Amino acid sequence: MEQVTALRRFNRYFTRRIGVLDDHYLGQDRPLGEARLLFEIHESASEASGAGASLRELRTRLGLDAGYLSRMAKALEAQGLVRTSVHPGDNRLRRVELTPAGRAEVKEQNHRAGALAAGLLEGLAPGQRTELTGALATAQRLLRLAAITVTLVPGASPDARACLEAYAADLDVRFPEGFDESALVRPEEVSGDAGAFFVAYEESRPVGCGALRRLEPRVGEIRHVWVHREARRLGLARRLLAALEGEAAARGFDVVRLDTHAALTEAQAMYRACGYREIPRYDDNVYAAHWFEKRLV
Repeated sequence: MEQVTALRRFNRYFTRRIGVLDDHYLGQDRPLGEARLLFEIHESASEASGAGASLRELRTRLGLDAGYLSRMAKALEAQGLVRTSVHPGDNRLRRVELTPAGRAEVKEQNHRAGALAAGLLEGLAPGQRTELTGALATAQRLLRLAAITVTLVPGASPDARACLEAYAADLDVRFPEGFDESALVRPEEVSGDAGAFFVAYEESRPVGCGALRRLEPRVGEIRHVWVHREARRLGLARRLLAALEGEAAARGFDVVRLDTHAALTEAQAMYRACGYREIPRYDDNVYAAHWFEKRLV
């Protein structure tokens, strides 16, 4: 409860300090919601080489109710800052893009936001600024990790197979000998009584996975722990590993084993740090150079 109170106290202070509750955010003639929507439309256009963004994409990115987002988009359109049209790739979607006036508004918004941030830092000594920015980076990393959900899915689900394809593509680049997708677990090996498959989701997007299968009586095997490059260094791999170990314990396994390639030194370090001990070879995986085991309590 003390930690919850501390987080809420910080939220109240910070939102007041940067003017989130002001109807004229950053001194402009609109609240934070509309200002943020303009910024996200600009960011989406930059990522897509000026193509704008669909309202569906913006709804997912901002976590907004569809009706509320639509009303904000109409308000901005009435102000001449955005224009909406049918998405060229799917006539069921509406696309929104900035007008020249909207781009000028975002430019001014960025200038004012930068000035606000600089003003907050002015009262600190150089070492304190470094301390603050480091603390903010840590807070962002942990909040991202907290918002990611790890979900049990069927081994044959589209998200499971998409994660495995991305995992295989990564290994094909990292392994000197390449990687053959035929070495991936089959859907039936990680579904139902045979095993389990977890997918990690960040804002509804798959960003990681891990598989568990029965190796022998009371022994499970963890396979294919993978994290998308954009979600690495958050601690997500350890969270996936913990979910797999929890599932193994729930299925009555006393021991879990896994193997890894010689090139995956970071994976080896993580397994050792998580209580795994190196053991002799237990399988015929041609890509494995190290084999680990952990007894479950």
